[in-house]
Amino acid sequence: MSVIFDVHLAKLYESWYLSSMGRAMEAFVEKNLPLLIAPQPGERILEIGCGSGNHLLFLNRLGLNLTGVDASPYMINLCKKRLGSRCTLKTGRAEDLPFDDNEFDIAIFINTLEFLDSPQQALREAGRVARRKIFITVINNLSWQCLLHRISGSFKKNLFHHAQSFNLWQIKSQLKVAYGDVPIGWRSAKIQSHFPPGRWSEKINTLNCPFGPFLGISAAISYTMKTDNLSLKVKKTAQKQSIVEGTTTIRSDKISESNKVENT
Repeated sequence: MSVIFDVHLAKLYESWYLSSMGRAMEAFVEKNLPLLIAPQPGERILEIGCGSGNHLLFLNRLGLNLTGVDASPYMINLCKKRLGSRCTLKTGRAEDLPFDDNEFDIAIFINTLEFLDSPQQALREAGRVARRKIFITVINNLSWQCLLHRISGSFKKNLFHHAQSFNLWQIKSQLKVAYGDVPIGWRSAKIQSHFPPGRWSEKINTLNCPFGPFLGISAAISYTMKTDNLSLKVKKTAQKQSIVEGTTTIRSDKISESNKVENT
């Protein structure tokens, strides 16, 4: 079963969000989300797994039409207290979204896929309700930071003890299954360099390396329509005489017979 946040998990999340790693993730999202999805003011955006609304507050500053959905009624109530009328909020599962097809321009997952039993179904649902782009942010399981946290057991002290993890190739594979060969863009957080300041250190920090601590990935949704030409299985038959302009053709011998009856 997917992880549904209660009071205990909500406190763990807030503790992580305020940590150095949580603040770094937030800075990464605020920098790279606009680059990867190019949101336009007034566009309809859905955050799937909105939690207590931390990211919705940032999206509100971009002038977007906001909607959030979360499986936890407790988290939705927290979000309502923070955002009020600035956002439409609904309780619902990521794998079965309570929205119509193409109701949004963009759908986003920020640290949400990690807590779902069926990320693939959630991605399909996001593609159903969003017409333009999907955006995903995850902690990279191939980063040094993630590996060190797992080796040290520090994840057991926070909510990521309950989560699965992903890397760039895994997310790309999930997107391909969900949407086919659509255009994909991605960004990685910078790897912390231990080289002394200089040209090589600056070069490493400018690389978009797939081993950074956080990944941001976008998929451009494209819709195609294919038609199949079906062979005609019903045999053509001879057409019957049609009625033209309300009159029919009457045989002349029938007319003569009717005249003889009238004359007698």
